[in-house]
Amino acid sequence: MLYGYNLAVVNSPTEHIKEFYNRTWLSRNHTELSEETLTLLYSFTVSVFAIGGLLGSLLVGMLVTKFGRKGTLVYCTVLVFIAGGLMGFSRICHSPEMVIIGRFVTGIHSGICLSVVPMYLGEIAPKNLRGFLALVPSIFICLGVFLAQVLGLEELLGKEAYWPLFLSLVVVPTFIQLMLLPWFPESPRYLLIEKRNIHATITSLKWYRSKCNIQAEIEEMQEEQSSLSTVETVTVLGLMMDKSVRWQFISIIVINMGMQLSGIDAIWFYTNTIFANAGISKPQIQYTTVGTGAIEVISGLIGCFTIEKLGRRPLMIGGFSVMGIGCAGITLSLVLQTHFAFMRYISIACVVAIIAGFCIGPAGVPFLMTAELFKQSHRPAAYTVGGALNWMSNFTVGFVFPFLQMSAGSFCYLVFCGVCVLVAVYVHFVIPETKNKTFMEICQMFASKEPLLSKSPSGNPDELKLKKFSGYGMLENGSVELDSSRSYP
Repeated sequence: MLYGYNLAVVNSPTEHIKEFYNRTWLSRNHTELSEETLTLLYSFTVSVFAIGGLLGSLLVGMLVTKFGRKGTLVYCTVLVFIAGGLMGFSRICHSPEMVIIGRFVTGIHSGICLSVVPMYLGEIAPKNLRGFLALVPSIFICLGVFLAQVLGLEELLGKEAYWPLFLSLVVVPTFIQLMLLPWFPESPRYLLIEKRNIHATITSLKWYRSKCNIQAEIEEMQEEQSSLSTVETVTVLGLMMDKSVRWQFISIIVINMGMQLSGIDAIWFYTNTIFANAGISKPQIQYTTVGTGAIEVISGLIGCFTIEKLGRRPLMIGGFSVMGIGCAGITLSLVLQTHFAFMRYISIACVVAIIAGFCIGPAGVPFLMTAELFKQSHRPAAYTVGGALNWMSNFTVGFVFPFLQMSAGSFCYLVFCGVCVLVAVYVHFVIPETKNKTFMEICQMFASKEPLLSKSPSGNPDELKLKKFSGYGMLENGSVELDSSRSYP
């Protein structure tokens, strides 16, 4: 929720923060900031959040291996209290630097949590509820955005006097988390596979499955542990070099980059302008924006409650397809709205469709897939890669979009349309459905994409048969087929 809140919290107090920067600069240097310098300084304040997020995502693998999933979430709460204090007292201390550093630190926290929370939920969930629980974070991201939009209204915390409080409210939900989360058990998979503590694993599973038979789940985890008995936790470099998980690695690159390069951040950036072009008065735009936030929450709930029925692939393919159509529709409406007045309202409908399509699937499913496509030994490195690509793509869109808009005009959204279509096609042809599958079964499905040709000793080319390896380089039983019509030494 804090990730969503921090994405949207800087929109409402923009002018107030700029005025604070200018006033502080004037008191220090007896001269005002130029408009270009002020814009650059504020843009850095906004974008430094993504830089912090990138740093946080790079720390995930090391932190979850050392402190565990729950332990990492508990320890990193200290970052929010530091950031909240910096931003909350920045005006009293006459220090714009405190706002910038505070945004950077909240970015580090969000970069860590955006990977660790789905990993933790994916590991504690039973396989029939794994999709539902793994999409819960996307709902809370939408709730965070919506909360920031509501609190940013002029009637609430949108006034000039309240912006430091508005920025520092992140400490409230963090305090609640810090009071509750330590009482929850650690991930059973982490305790068994990485810590090899069977007693703690049983205790944790009994806590999470109070009315279920845990024997089958323990056996499945022990099977995974056995397959990884000679495999250490893989580093990012090791993940990149491991040919046995090539398709999984390519898949997390495509879906995590596609999530941001789909243009959703650019849509949020351009929403107010589109609404203004549609004839909505400036005082009413803030309420219209809150309405889009409500649509995000509703769409997230739809995705969350349908993923276990429909599966992961339909939500991803459908979500990216809707976004692609919406991006093409925005291009068409912006080109034609000078000729046809009703096209302005088509552009609003396209914005709503893009946001809804994103929140139904692409907003949360990539994090779930990153957990499901890898075994325990590769999962931390996979989340590090996915998180880093996510934040880098986020920063790239935010930095490049204004220049793309200047050079391509209304046609800039066709770039995002192309990305959405390509990701949807990739998911359709490459990524299998993982609903109700164990982690071992999912790895075996990907192993079937790694067939190798084996030649018989006789050298007869007609006797080429397939060898199938597991996702971690182990020859599967019965995977070598021999021609029974011939004899072999």
